[in-house]
Amino acid sequence: MNERLTIPHLALRAAERWPDAEAVVDGAARVTFAGLAERMETAAAAFIAAGLKPGDRVGLWAPNGLDWIVACLSLQAAGGILTPLNTRFKGAEARYILERSRANMAIVAEDFLGMRYGDMVAKLGLPAVERIISFGDQWQAFLADATDAGRAEAQARIKALTADDVSDIMFTSGTTGDPKGAVATHGQTAQTAQLWARATGLAPGDRFLILWPFFHCSGYKGAWVPCLAAGATIVPMATLDIPRLLETVERERITFLPGPPTLFQTLLAMPDRAPGLLSSVRVAVTGASSVAPSMIEAMRADLGIPVVLTGYGLTETCGTVTMTSPDDPPEIVTTSCGRAIEGIELACVDEAGRLVPTGERGEVVVRGMNVMQGYLDDPAATAQAIDAEGWLHTGDVGVLDDAGYLRIADRKKDVFIVGGFNCYPAEIEKMLLAHPAILQVAVTGVPDERMGEVGKAYVVRKQGAELDAGELIAWSREHMANYKVPRQVAFVAELPTNATGKVQKFKLAHA
Repeated sequence: MNERLTIPHLALRAAERWPDAEAVVDGAARVTFAGLAERMETAAAAFIAAGLKPGDRVGLWAPNGLDWIVACLSLQAAGGILTPLNTRFKGAEARYILERSRANMAIVAEDFLGMRYGDMVAKLGLPAVERIISFGDQWQAFLADATDAGRAEAQARIKALTADDVSDIMFTSGTTGDPKGAVATHGQTAQTAQLWARATGLAPGDRFLILWPFFHCSGYKGAWVPCLAAGATIVPMATLDIPRLLETVERERITFLPGPPTLFQTLLAMPDRAPGLLSSVRVAVTGASSVAPSMIEAMRADLGIPVVLTGYGLTETCGTVTMTSPDDPPEIVTTSCGRAIEGIELACVDEAGRLVPTGERGEVVVRGMNVMQGYLDDPAATAQAIDAEGWLHTGDVGVLDDAGYLRIADRKKDVFIVGGFNCYPAEIEKMLLAHPAILQVAVTGVPDERMGEVGKAYVVRKQGAELDAGELIAWSREHMANYKVPRQVAFVAELPTNATGKVQKFKLAHA
């Protein structure tokens, strides 16, 4: 690995190769790659003036935008380590991340969706957090402290930065316990971004509308950092607003539009939708939940998007493990999440860690340069996740075919057993999505006196569709093995999802 392969070096290389090309378009702000590198250096000098030392951790709590990118690049250029916070967090959740990461500073949005993060952090009274800076006037005053001496020091720190230095601590979602901080290096993040760009065909001239949140691997390591690597324009959106999204796609001639299936389902369901609504978009990336092949076909035929991709990754793998190919047919995109990206090893193993035969289910394990250094200050959890041979045990159940395509069957913890038969919710969900009245569905196992467990389906009906529990159960008996048939059905207005569109099944009991 190139020892100069770091995130700030990607920004500097982009400034050299495409100085006058637009790097970021955020509302009225339009910044070239040369301008972005200049802003990075100035803000790095400001961090140095504020006392940031190499290795210090900085919490970043804000929505997608130019300020987020500049803050991230500059704190890393000064030798700091990024710790992003979910914009949906409340005080106690933010306290956990800031305390666990031992953050010295917090850079926050001035106001977002009625939340004033600076006030929230101040009320936590964390002694380690020596300074809280809000974007806006405080950030401008902070930048004004940059000096020529600070810029010279920033240049020296960037020069000293190596691929082996830690770039960030990304905390897992914590759905099965307290969040754990996955530690990654600059080289891991930057190389994975380069490989992501290569796998998806992201190239100079592309214009990437980023809905995925920057605090998540998808928006950070699978979106704007790849744009730096490829010379593509970053167009961030802080919240999903369909009219504004469509206006932005048209105005900015967006070519890359990743998003959750619900985004494309909403667009396809628009009654007054014009043909070729997204005609400038050449690549869409979707995933995070089950999708029907008909949706992929409709995205291509009705929305005018020629290439639809899907992939698989984890926080512990810098966000990327597999990706489908631009020429894969719809059935591949919907039944698999692609093949391992270049340089990544992928396998499925049994409970004893032995390889399972091709076509059989096993736990997905990953080995390669993108696997995290470990969990922050948690050697026991690290040893449990990464075995002696360097394989990361993902906790996902998957199947590999002869061509190396991976199909995720489910999370190990989500599998339920009906009368001795293993039931994989993702498989049942795909079958249920074939019902013409169903827009979305999530399946979980619930206790049953006779069978031990049975399936329960949480269903979102399509607008105007009529369907009751008895009809769905009867339909299911015609289309799947009896043990897979949901015995209970709950109709809901929407499914609880996280910021990337993945259904949060632990919340379904309260849906």
